[in-house]
Amino acid sequence: MNSSKGDFATDTRLLRITAIAAVVGILSTVAADFLLHLIRFFTNAFFFQTLSVADRSPAGHTLGLWVIAMPVIGGLIVGLIARFGSEQIRGHGIPEAIEAILFGKSRMSPKVAVLKPLASAIAIGSGGPFGAEGPIIMTGGALGSLIAQFFHLSSGERKTLLVAGAVAGMTAVFGTPVAAVLLAVELLLFELRPRSLLPVAVACAVAGFSRPLLLASGPLFPLQTLPLGALGLASCAVAGLITGALSWALSNWLYKVEDAFARLPLHWMWWPALGGLAVGIGGYFQPRALGVGYDVIGDLLMNHLAVGVVLAIVLVKAVIWVIALASGTSGGVLAPLLMMGAGVGAVLGPLMPGGDPAVWPLVFMAAALGGMMRAPIMAVVFAFELTHDANALLPLLTAAAVSYGFTVLFMRRSILTEKIARRGYHIYREYGIDPLERHHVDEVMTRAVQTIDADASVADTLEQHFGPGQIHRAFPVVRRGELIGMMDRRSVSAALDAGRAAARVGDLYTGERPEIALPGETCRHVAARLAARGLDRVPVVADEAGYQLVGIVSRHDLVKPSLSIFSEERERERFRHVLPARVKHPARAGD
Repeated sequence: MNSSKGDFATDTRLLRITAIAAVVGILSTVAADFLLHLIRFFTNAFFFQTLSVADRSPAGHTLGLWVIAMPVIGGLIVGLIARFGSEQIRGHGIPEAIEAILFGKSRMSPKVAVLKPLASAIAIGSGGPFGAEGPIIMTGGALGSLIAQFFHLSSGERKTLLVAGAVAGMTAVFGTPVAAVLLAVELLLFELRPRSLLPVAVACAVAGFSRPLLLASGPLFPLQTLPLGALGLASCAVAGLITGALSWALSNWLYKVEDAFARLPLHWMWWPALGGLAVGIGGYFQPRALGVGYDVIGDLLMNHLAVGVVLAIVLVKAVIWVIALASGTSGGVLAPLLMMGAGVGAVLGPLMPGGDPAVWPLVFMAAALGGMMRAPIMAVVFAFELTHDANALLPLLTAAAVSYGFTVLFMRRSILTEKIARRGYHIYREYGIDPLERHHVDEVMTRAVQTIDADASVADTLEQHFGPGQIHRAFPVVRRGELIGMMDRRSVSAALDAGRAAARVGDLYTGERPEIALPGETCRHVAARLAARGLDRVPVVADEAGYQLVGIVSRHDLVKPSLSIFSEERERERFRHVLPARVKHPARAGD
C-alpha cells in the first residue's frame, strides 16, 4: 500500500489563488453595485429625464408614444459601442464567458470590463427586457481574468479566477452564494477539483458577506408556501414537461430570429436598434415588460396580478426578449426566464392539483431556469435562496429535474451552447473523472524492462537493439541499475557519424538527466508530459534522488485505464447470484 497517494492533486499554490479569489469576490461585489446604480441612472435618464439613481420602474413613465423611441436610442448606442469599442460586449454574457474559458485560455480584455457594464446598463436602462446578472457575470469574469494576467498565472488558474469573479458578481446581484457556486460547477468550470472549487466558493462567500454593506440583505423575494399533497409529484412532473417544452420553443425561436437578423442587408451594428424598436412597441402596450422587472417577478410569486395581466406580460416579455436578444444587444437571461416561468406558473397554478396554488409560480420559475440553462441543481438552490421557502424544495427538485430531462432528450444544445456552436466550437457538457486520474504509474507500468548497459559499445548497441528485430523506439541506459539516459536510433546514428562506434554508451550521457516518471504519479500527469515533449515512453525510477530504474511506461500502457471504462459502458452482463466473499479478519491479541 502506498500511503503517499492522496484523494486530490494540489499544492500550496491553492492558498495563493484562494486569497486572490477573496479579493476578486470583493471587487465583483463593488462592480455589481456599480452596475445596478448605472442601470438606475440610465432608467431615470431615458424614462424620467432626470439625473438620479433612484430605483424606479420604467413602467411608471409618462412618455406616451415617445416610449417607443427610448429602446431604439439605447440599441443604437449599444451598437456603436460594440462596433467601435469591443464586439465581445454583444450577447448575454454566459456564452461569452464559456467561450473565453474553453477556447480563449480565459483571457479577457480591459475593454470588456469597462464597456460590458456600460453597454448593458444603457440597454436595460432604455427598456431592454434583460437582467443584470449576465453583464455582471461577464464583468466579474473580466476582473478575475485581468487580475490573473497581472500576477502572470497559468491558464488553469486564470480560469478559476475568471469563474470566481463571474459567480461572485451573481451572488452580489441576487444574494445566492450557494447557487452561484453550483452555476460554476454545472456551467463554467468543466471540472470539479479543489484548485477551482475552493477559490470559487471563497469568492462567493466573500461576496455574500459583502453584499449587505452595499446592496440589500435577506432574500430578494421572501416567500412561504405550504407543503404539497399526494398529487404534488404528478403536478410537478407536468410542470417540468411544460417548462421543458417552453425552453425548447424559446431556444428555437430565438435562433430562428437571430438567423433572420443575419439575412438583413444591414451591418450588425444596426441590429440592436431594430430590436429596440420591437421592445419599444411591446413596452408601449405592456409597460411592465420593460427593463429588469424584479418588481414584476415579486408580484408574480405573490400572486398579486390578475390572470389577464399576467398573460399580457408573459407574451409581450417573451416576444420582445427573443427579438432583442437575437439582435445582439447586451443583457442577461436569468431575470427574463424567471419572469416568464413565474408567469406561466401563475396562470396554470389554479389548475394544478396537489396543494397550495401559491407554490406554482416558484416551481415553474425554477423549472424554466433549470431546463433552459440545463443546470437543474443550480436552479433549485437558486429559487430557494431567492425565497428561503424550504417547503418548496422537493417540488422544485422534481420539476427542475423533469424539465432538464426533457431538454436533454429533445434539444441537442442549450441556449448557452448553441451560440458558441454557431461560431464553430462544439462543447461537450458531460464530464466525469478521467480514468487516467484514477490510476497511478505503478499500476500500469511494465516492470520487466529491456535495458542497455552503460558499458556496452555503440556498435554493439546498434546491432543488438536497433537492428531488424528492434521492438521499441527507445531503451533505458543503466549503470548498476541506475538510470543515466534514454537511447533511440537517432542517438546511435549521431554517435556513429561522430566516429564513436567503439565508445561506451554511458560516455554519451554527461549532461542533464532524462525525463522520468515516478511510481506515485497519476497516469494523466505522465500522459500530459509525453504529449508535451513528443515522447513515446518514459522510464520510471524509484525516487528522484537515486534514479533506480523500476519500470517503464509507454503510451500503450496509458491506454489501459480506459479499458475499464469501456467495459463499464459497453459490456452487458446477465444477472448472476454471487455469494459475498468471506472476509478474513486479522487475529486479535489474546485469541
